[in-house]
This record gives sequence, structure tokens and C-alpha cells, in this order.
Amino acid sequence: MTADPTVTRAPAGVPEETPAPVPARVRPARGFGTASPAEKALRYLLLVTVLLLTVGPFLWQLSTSLKGPGEDVYSRTPGFLPTDPTLDNYVQVADTIPVWTYAANSLTVAAIAVVGNAVGATLAGFVLARLRFRGVRLVLGLFLATLVLPGEVTIVSQYVTVRSLGLTDSLVGVALPGAIAMLNVLLMRTAFQAVPPDLDAAALIDGANVWQRLVHVALPNVRGMLSVVVIFTFIGAWDDFLWPLIVLNNPEKYTLTVGLQYLNGTFSANPRLIAAGTMVAFLPIVAVFATLQRFFFKGVEEGAVKG
Repeated sequence: MTADPTVTRAPAGVPEETPAPVPARVRPARGFGTASPAEKALRYLLLVTVLLLTVGPFLWQLSTSLKGPGEDVYSRTPGFLPTDPTLDNYVQVADTIPVWTYAANSLTVAAIAVVGNAVGATLAGFVLARLRFRGVRLVLGLFLATLVLPGEVTIVSQYVTVRSLGLTDSLVGVALPGAIAMLNVLLMRTAFQAVPPDLDAAALIDGANVWQRLVHVALPNVRGMLSVVVIFTFIGAWDDFLWPLIVLNNPEKYTLTVGLQYLNGTFSANPRLIAAGTMVAFLPIVAVFATLQRFFFKGVEEGAVKG
């Protein structure tokens, strides 16, 4: 029997190498991304449940606002979809109360609050995050202390301050207490602290002053958090009810949330008009969030800066 010339053998006295054993296939550990079908079904069920709890009331109010007078909304099993959709409820709301005047007043208050927070919270947050001065920890501690007190505790002192300034029964007096929120200052401070110090130091070496470092270095990297501040400020100013009710006396200067109470008292037995008024107050919030949602989610998730 002749030996195969292609087979090489080890020299004499050297042990032949044994082939390495083939490793057994290891089953990957089950984690969050490798859930079983039952776990995935449970997760989707929870998501659908939360979706129904959050979006369900809005859809029900929208459906009620589109129902005509011939549809009974008090039946034991009311229909979700209107059989004969109509916009007459919105027309009656506009004819009953000056809804567009109230909406313009709310928009004015929200605009003042948004501009005040966008400018004031940005400047204060940049100062607390990037500038070093004596007493910075004391100022930060005072900002944190204001978050402990609920708004109802300081509402009397706020009213006394606004009255002493002669701003009662005015839209400026409604918007002034919320022009700069301490929570927004802390949010902007956290966003500025996430900016790498090397960028700020490089701009300082190049001769940039404080304003140039803020505008050209810091602001482009915190646009996401700034949009979060804008959205939260707009929603808070638009939906505020207690403070405008205390400050305003002239019905022509009422905000939308306060003015809708006339609708509730006048047509307490007609939920269609109340639902239509609710939709009028809710749609601007949807429009603002739809416009800034891309920056909003970026601000929520950002933890680093573009290189």
C-alpha cells in the first residue's frame, strides 16, 4: 500500500497535533431584544391599552363634537362614529361666545411665556453651566428650592406683586409669573453641561467672547432641549385656568380656558357644544407639537453633541 504524497507527517519524535474540538453552539441569552412570542404579545397588549387610555378620551370628544342633535349621546350603548357628521356645533360655539377673541388672548399669553422662557431660561442656563462667579451654588440652590413649593403656595404673593405693578386685568399680568420657569432654567443648564468643554475652550482660544460662544457653539447643540422648553411652556400657558381666573375681570380679556366656562354653564345639558369647545382649545396644542416633535424627541434623547 503506497502512502499518499499530499499528506504531511510530523518528523520523528514530534507528536502529531490533534484537531481542535468544534465548539458547541451556544444558545444566546434571552434579553430585551430576544423576547419570546408570549412576552412580545404582552408588551403589545400593554402598549395598546395605554394608547386607548390616552387617545380614547380625545377621540370620544372629537366624535361627540361632530354629532348632530338627532343623535342621542346619553344612550346606554352610544355609537362611537357619528351617523351624520356635522360642523354646526363649532358654528354654535363661535356664535355663543367670542371664542376667537379668547383664543387670541390665550395665544398672546402663550407667546409672551414662550419668548420669556426661550430667552430667559437659555441665558440663565448658560450662565449657571458655563460661567464661573461667586455664589453660583447659592443661586442654583435657590432655583432648586423654588421647585419644592407648589404653585398654590405662592399664588397670593404673585397676585400682590402683579397688583403692585398695576398689571391686574391684563394679559401681561397673566403671562408675567410664567415668563421664566425655574424648571426650564434647570433643563437648559443640564443641556449646556452636556456640551463638551473642549468646544467651549477652543472657541475661547480663538478669541470668541461670551455671546459668540453662546450663539455659535452652545445654542446649535441644545436646540432639542430648547424645543422641549417651548412645547412645555406653550402647553402650560395655554391650559392654565386658575391664574387667569384670578387676575382677569374683564370678560373681553378672558383666555380660552376661562371663557369656555361660560359655554359649560350655558349649555350644561348639551355635551356636543362642550366637546366642540374642547376641541377648539385642544387643536392648537396638537399643531405646535406636530411642528416641533422632531426637535422634541431629539431633546429628550440627546446626551451627546454632534462632532
